[in-house]
Amino acid sequence: MLGSLPSRRSIAEQQYYAHPQNAFWPIMREIFGIDGSYEDRCNQLVDHRVALWDVLASSERPGSMDADIRLDSARANDFDDFLVAHPDLRLIAFNGRTAQQLFQKLVNIQTINASMRQVVMPSTSPAYAAMPFLGKLDAWRESILVSASEQLARRGR
Repeated sequence: MLGSLPSRRSIAEQQYYAHPQNAFWPIMREIFGIDGSYEDRCNQLVDHRVALWDVLASSERPGSMDADIRLDSARANDFDDFLVAHPDLRLIAFNGRTAQQLFQKLVNIQTINASMRQVVMPSTSPAYAAMPFLGKLDAWRESILVSASEQLARRGR
């Protein structure tokens, strides 16, 4: 699951999706039953074979809004090495359209396995208020469960 770049709050607290009104962790709780301390939640994501990262390793951005990311200073994380190290990866879920657009613009997508699905999920950010929590939850659940079903089918289960 890829976000764009951590918010100021997330950077200050050294936790992904630290803003109390961000829907990410409540969605993970509903889908996977993830709960507890930040460390516990991260470990539970790993147990569910979910990686959590951002498209950008760094960028100048006044504030926390994705619209304020300065593309001229944006530097992507090293996806080539990550994808080589994780050849079983089958789904990239972008947390919002900006994450997907940054990925397409800055990442060499030739290294991505053709069978890997890419889906754009509704942003869990409180700034994206056009969709209520239940709508976000339904979209995230559907994409994650479809991916899990496809993985089981490929394994012959």
